[in-house]
Amino acid sequence: MKNKKRVIIIVIILCVLILGLVCIFSIRGKKEEIIEILPQEEISDEQLRKTMVSLYYENKETKKLMPEARLVDVKLLINEPYKMLLELLMEEPKNTSLKTVIPDNVTINKIELNSDVLCIDFSKEFIENHQGGLENEKNTIYSIVNTLTELTEVNGIKIMIDNEENKAFKDEQIKFNKVFTKED
Repeated sequence: MKNKKRVIIIVIILCVLILGLVCIFSIRGKKEEIIEILPQEEISDEQLRKTMVSLYYENKETKKLMPEARLVDVKLLINEPYKMLLELLMEEPKNTSLKTVIPDNVTINKIELNSDVLCIDFSKEFIENHQGGLENEKNTIYSIVNTLTELTEVNGIKIMIDNEENKAFKDEQIKFNKVFTKED
């Protein structure tokens, strides 16, 4: 019985020693490998100058506003970012299931940031060429609001028509006498 216990203890000690030696040699055998990860293709200077913006358009079927991501050259946004985003918003979207809700032939007279409110002065065509209807009017307003409030410095939009405040769409359901903020 004593011999059997000794044999078991010796076997356990040998197993621990062998396991210890294996661990030591495996740690010593591992050298730090520096793995260099190379991109599949080089990033061009042109790609480095682009940024992603979200433009809000109306879905043709659901009539809900949907964002469309657009890659825009940063140089175009540096001087007049608000005007550039509005001009992009006036263009037709790339996605054919979406449509712009800003009326045709609208021009931007002036854009000015006062504190965190962006004042946009549109030409009279903003009202005159609008198709009307409460849902269409809301989509037009919030297409602009949602797009421009993506910028961190803009929290609200004030709309003017030919430098006049407190105008409204033709049916006067939505008046421009307040600052519009992003709806959640």
